[in-house]
Amino acid sequence: MNSRTGIHPRSVIHVDLDAFFASVEELLDPSIAGLPIIVGGDPAERGVVASASYAARAYGVHSAMPMAQALRLCPHAVVRHGHREAYASYSQRVMAILAEYTPLLEQVSIDEAFLDVTGCEQLFGPPAEIARRIQQRILSELGLPSSLGVASNKLVAKVASTLAKPRGLLVVPSGEEAAFLAPLPIERLWGVGKVTAERLHSLGVQTIGQLAALPEQQMKAIFGSAAAEMHRRALGIDDSPVGVEMRRKSISQEHTFPRDVADIRTLQRYLLEMSEELAGQLRKEGECARTVVLKMRYPDFKTITRRVTLAQPTDLTEEIYAQATALLQREWKKGMQVRLIGLGVTGLGQARQLALFEASMPRLAKLSRAVDEIRSKYGERAIRRASLLKHDDE
Repeated sequence: MNSRTGIHPRSVIHVDLDAFFASVEELLDPSIAGLPIIVGGDPAERGVVASASYAARAYGVHSAMPMAQALRLCPHAVVRHGHREAYASYSQRVMAILAEYTPLLEQVSIDEAFLDVTGCEQLFGPPAEIARRIQQRILSELGLPSSLGVASNKLVAKVASTLAKPRGLLVVPSGEEAAFLAPLPIERLWGVGKVTAERLHSLGVQTIGQLAALPEQQMKAIFGSAAAEMHRRALGIDDSPVGVEMRRKSISQEHTFPRDVADIRTLQRYLLEMSEELAGQLRKEGECARTVVLKMRYPDFKTITRRVTLAQPTDLTEEIYAQATALLQREWKKGMQVRLIGLGVTGLGQARQLALFEASMPRLAKLSRAVDEIRSKYGERAIRRASLLKHDDE
């Protein structure tokens, strides 16, 4: 408690599940526990690593690395291509444990969350004890290892949990945020990406403490209008609240081809399949999207994104696909080759409650919801578009 104001400092916990996908794979198949495990796509189809156990990381394997490269580094690794439903189930169970300690819970991703436990001491003890109890419960009840950081704000708690990995717990006392961050490399700070880090290094700035000590004019030259905010972050100051509900801003999918594709009809077929899956996900979550985003990567790894904003938000396959193909045709040139194609929707918001007015529901919307019901009951592939059947057999 601050002796002058009588106000308790905030207490924020960041929970991060260690090598989450790989850890779940160990639970699904205990015979591989402790072995180098790589979860990711097919190396023959340019798949990438989604998760790697710490035993695999010892060989230099890390997430987002091409699977082919990962297997060259660790050829004896156990490879799994993922069990999405199991990951989602375990994630939900972890979040249910966290929700028992505070209503101020913000799930950031499938394997991490922030909790604001300010004022919970009388119920559960000091913040460090709450974190320790959470960590023990996640391990004993679910079998999942985790790392936790405890601090007065989200920024510092996140850095602390990262430094605590694996299976660690690190507490940064209130008032020691700047001292804690000062010796750390600047790459640890939110908002400092690869390009900015290289520029700072060229100026002799290696640590967060050195960044915090830069004159105001130099900070403005580097960060522009974000200079004041970056200075605050370098000092460990972060007032952002722990949100009770973290709404996703976008949904996306992408596919990397085993061989570069130069046929626009093949690309359109993939866009149709992605449009259908994205639209189905939107309807399942009761949301509509206002913007459609096309992504393409060429054989030289040059990547472009193109987007269009709709007059009315949608959750229909046909509308998403029409916009996606229009964007593709706008970019398409004869002889072009594509290595990767992706499709996303952004600007998500609550869908209109059309179901309340069944009689006036547009025909496509009715049809889409009927298809959703069939797939929910009999499986995703119970009903398929004829134009995608050939794609299934390829």
